[in-house]
Amino acid sequence: MELLLTALVGVLMASSVWLMLSRDLVKFLFGLILISNVANLVIFLVGGLTLGEPALIGDAPESETYANALPQALVLTAIVIGFGLVSFTLILALRAWQALGTTDVDEMGLAERRDGPPPS
Repeated sequence: MELLLTALVGVLMASSVWLMLSRDLVKFLFGLILISNVANLVIFLVGGLTLGEPALIGDAPESETYANALPQALVLTAIVIGFGLVSFTLILALRAWQALGTTDVDEMGLAERRDGPPPS
C-alpha cells in the first residue's frame, strides 16, 4: 500500500511541477493547489500508515495499537497554510488579469515594460 501511495505522490508531484512551470497563471494556480495536496500525502506517508486503527486513545486495552496523531495535526496545519497561500495567489492572479488583460506570463512581462516608466 505504501509503495502505491509513494508512486502516486511521485506522479502528482511531477504533474504539479509541470503545471507550475507553464506560462499561464491559471495552470500555475492549479499546480500550486496540487502541490499543497501532495505535501499532505507526503506528511501522511512519512508518519506511517496504520489502517483500521483508532486515531485517539480510548477505553481499549493497552495492547491495541493506535494511529499516530502527529501527522494528522500537521496535515490540518498544512491545509490551513495551503488555503491561505492559494487564496492569496488567486487574488494576485485576478488582479494581474484585471490590470493587464492576460494570464500569459510572457505577455504580462511585455505589458509591464511597455506601460511602465522608461528604464534609466
